[in-house]
Amino acid sequence: MSQVNANAATGIVPAVRSGEADVGRLAVAQALAGANSAVVYATGAIVGSTLAPSPALATLPISIFVVGMAACTLPAGAIARRHGRRAAFLTGTGSGVLVGLLASLAVVLGSFWLFCLGMFFGGAYAAVALSFRFAAADCVPAARRPRALSAVMAGGVFAGVIGPQLVTYTMDLWQPYLFAATYLAQAAISAVSALILLGVRVPMPTAAEVAGGRPLGIIVRQPLFITAVICGVVSYTLMNFLMTAAPLAMRLCGLSQESSNLGLQWHIIAMYGPGFFTGRLITRFGAPRVVTAGLSLTAASAVIGLTGVDVAHFWLTLILLGVGWNFGFIGASALVLECHRPEERTRVQPLNDFLVFGTMAVGSFSSGGLLTAYGWDTVLWVSFVPLAVAVAALIVTASSRAGRVAG
Repeated sequence: MSQVNANAATGIVPAVRSGEADVGRLAVAQALAGANSAVVYATGAIVGSTLAPSPALATLPISIFVVGMAACTLPAGAIARRHGRRAAFLTGTGSGVLVGLLASLAVVLGSFWLFCLGMFFGGAYAAVALSFRFAAADCVPAARRPRALSAVMAGGVFAGVIGPQLVTYTMDLWQPYLFAATYLAQAAISAVSALILLGVRVPMPTAAEVAGGRPLGIIVRQPLFITAVICGVVSYTLMNFLMTAAPLAMRLCGLSQESSNLGLQWHIIAMYGPGFFTGRLITRFGAPRVVTAGLSLTAASAVIGLTGVDVAHFWLTLILLGVGWNFGFIGASALVLECHRPEERTRVQPLNDFLVFGTMAVGSFSSGGLLTAYGWDTVLWVSFVPLAVAVAALIVTASSRAGRVAG
């Protein structure tokens, strides 16, 4: 039997095929999924403020979106472990189609709670899409994993153009229902993503992977895993915390929807653009240093936000926040890859994401209330507390590892 036929019979895909073509497909799918998330963040709080029974509930739809991310990470991991990552991907894109249809119907009917339900499925799609980065790492040799991981995330730079521009060009197409056409277009983009993911051939789970490897209790007690989770939580939670409040804060400051859309566009470009070289930075300088740089940039974004409330201040805050998220979150994800064996990946990686998104939901719920009750400055000041916690965790872990090397 030839090598090609043997591979086909065993379900093993040649490294060139999966390492090149599949990472490319995952990058395109990441861009389309990021566009869906961009639509949610650009419009969720605004539609929420229109439909909600109380102004304090304006950002609840985005918070429900985050809850959907947290609630669906472990089920998505279970699907990937039993049926392969591609099955989980297609389940996620199906949820992406559903969110667009439900959100459009909610706008037409004026139903706040139906809109929130749609956002939950949007979170499910986003949770599955974020597993693309780990799937890319599965497709390449260990030495190339940081680059593959960041390359897929870099695909999201196009989401920074597609998502906000989709909002700008479709939000008024179905009068008098603002954004109803936008959500239908969002559903169509999800369907295109599903077609692209049909061609992905990520390696199927092995018998050892299905069995699960070491108990999770042993894995999660590793100091490096704890630090990776803390840094991932802080990087993603603060990004979501500030980005959720920013569009509504801009509106409250009298700035236009177009300015908000462009600010979000540059924010998403800044989130994913550095992915073209973040993997190389991790390979050269190490994940802890890259994470530290990300946390520093996030702190700088809050400082800029505190200096003014015109368009330039909001835009620069969102840009620095995006780059900070990229370095912090991708660096933390690279740390997670160091904490588990190959057969443990479909349990440890979803657990990491569950912890990140679960904590992020708290930040998302609180940002709207803080903004309406105390203002934009308070939202920014609060962000410094978790940043200090993450920096402390990195210092403690670095000291522990240095001590072991010296011993």
